[in-house]
Amino acid sequence: MSCTIEKILTDAKTLLERLREHDAAAESLVDQSAALHRRVAAMREAGTALPDQYQEDASDMKDMSKYKPHILLSQENTQIRDLQQENRELWVSLEEHQDALELIMSKYRKQMLQLMVAKKTVDAEPVLKAHQSHSAEIESQIDRICEMGEVMRKAVQVDDDQFCKIQEKLAQLELENKELRELLSISSESLQVQPMLKRRGLYKTCTPAGNLGGHLRILPTTVAISSLE
Repeated sequence: MSCTIEKILTDAKTLLERLREHDAAAESLVDQSAALHRRVAAMREAGTALPDQYQEDASDMKDMSKYKPHILLSQENTQIRDLQQENRELWVSLEEHQDALELIMSKYRKQMLQLMVAKKTVDAEPVLKAHQSHSAEIESQIDRICEMGEVMRKAVQVDDDQFCKIQEKLAQLELENKELRELLSISSESLQVQPMLKRRGLYKTCTPAGNLGGHLRILPTTVAISSLE
């Protein structure tokens, strides 16, 4: 009987060491989650700063034609995808640790039951205290892991929402960029048509009062078209 009790106590110590190792792994996951939240916060700041810069540069047509916001947003999208993948990997690792802790707790309870059956004639009070202490520690670890899992679920949901918002903003910026390019194209075509209209006498220059320069006044459209034909 003494050999059996010593073996059970040795197994209990081994399980406790494993619990400590899993505790260290859980702490590492907490640190990784905190670093991930800091990276997400930095991405949010970058995402809010980009539209302000875009609005400030919108007054300058020449600079706007060279500005390519979709490149920066594409880089941010890639970083967000990497963060989401990292979140999923951390979540899978967390679930594996939780399953391992549940398995260890089940084995520990089974061994403690065997110990209690084997020590019917022995004072079981120290063993019961150790069992209660270990059970409380295991339950505390499981509660911490569950809380970490909830935090990571919320972080993944926030990342998904942020990714959708950036996708919508990217589409909007691309549409605005396309419209601005079309306006530049129309402006270039009008500048190319002015010399032709001048040769055919379809405009005249007027100088308003003040310091404003001269501007073109185009004749009615029907006259311009008939003259060109």
